[in-house]
Amino acid sequence: MFRFLNGVIVLPDQLLRDGEVVTLDDRIADVGPAVSGSCAGLSLVDLEGGYLLPGFIDLHVHGGAGADFMDGTAEAFRTVLAAHACHGTTSCTPTTTVARHDQHIKFLELVRTFRGRSGPRVLGAHIYGPYFAPEARGCHPANSVRNPTREDFEPYLAFAEHIRTATVAPELAGAEEFVRACRAKGVRCNAGHSHATFEQVEAAIGWGVTHIDHLFCAMSDRARLRQAQTYPMRGGVMEATLFFDQLTTEVIADGQHLAPSLLKLAYKAKGPDRLALVTDAMRALDRPDGEHIFGPLDGGEPVRRMGDVGVTLDGKALASGVMGMDHCLRTFIAATGVPIPEAVRMATLTPARIVGVDNEIGSIAVGKKADLVVTDAALNVRRVFVAGRPFVD
Repeated sequence: MFRFLNGVIVLPDQLLRDGEVVTLDDRIADVGPAVSGSCAGLSLVDLEGGYLLPGFIDLHVHGGAGADFMDGTAEAFRTVLAAHACHGTTSCTPTTTVARHDQHIKFLELVRTFRGRSGPRVLGAHIYGPYFAPEARGCHPANSVRNPTREDFEPYLAFAEHIRTATVAPELAGAEEFVRACRAKGVRCNAGHSHATFEQVEAAIGWGVTHIDHLFCAMSDRARLRQAQTYPMRGGVMEATLFFDQLTTEVIADGQHLAPSLLKLAYKAKGPDRLALVTDAMRALDRPDGEHIFGPLDGGEPVRRMGDVGVTLDGKALASGVMGMDHCLRTFIAATGVPIPEAVRMATLTPARIVGVDNEIGSIAVGKKADLVVTDAALNVRRVFVAGRPFVD
């Protein structure tokens, strides 16, 4: 039971200065202007002029602190969750890479085990590989990229209650069957790592696709599609994402994947309620520069951390993120000038809405889970609370 005072409370649409938040057990019990006097039984948390934010929610995260969710061990899950909690992420959807079928099944078993555990929250799996267009696979291992077939994906959907989202390239044979099977089981569907045309994305919306993975990355656009067809010029995944209002999307706002101009474009086109911040972080988060494995240690792809981003070994292409959500939040604000409440919403309430958990988490509101991040005035993380308990103290 805590009382947070002497700082700025970040609400979805405003900054509450000189406010207070009270938590009881695992819930937020009160939000409002600070009142004088003490509250018996409550521990005071002095914000010291900093901010109190909702816990961050990362919809696209692979690893951190030397571990990857695809390593297939409970220790790897604990390591990754704890590493990102230190950066303010209190909930996430562990995200697969392209890998063998048995490795995905082991990953899903671990997601099932970790859901509902105390500590940083596993919302459910994000089945992100293996159904990618081979030419758009990025840094994912090539030998396990494949088309969705019922024989291949039905064992995954046996875990449907523990899967939040699943990604597919819409142009693949079997993509429609996969999306419709996922939606029938209550699994949300994304399009990603795709060279689909505008029209193929439009068709996929009709099947049930609602979200696009990492805008501007590993996707087709007019220029790429023109390499295969001179005229008429066609739009691709990028143009469709910007055009269709019903599509939500995400940006890797680490300052390396996208220039400030692209972050501004994404924000202008989609707005804070349809654009989420993600880290796309791999195991090199909080690790030194040098060679690391993207994906599982058994069969993953060697990549390199170079400064604040992952790159392929030859240094010619990006290979995942290596920074936490706190860095992405600060970077997005610095690059775009977006007000703090809107930027924070993109790392909290917007991703919560995208995966359907906004009734429980994603904002500082009475009755919601007490997932809270204390920062200094520069938005550097100082303390983290998960379900009302200190995690980073």
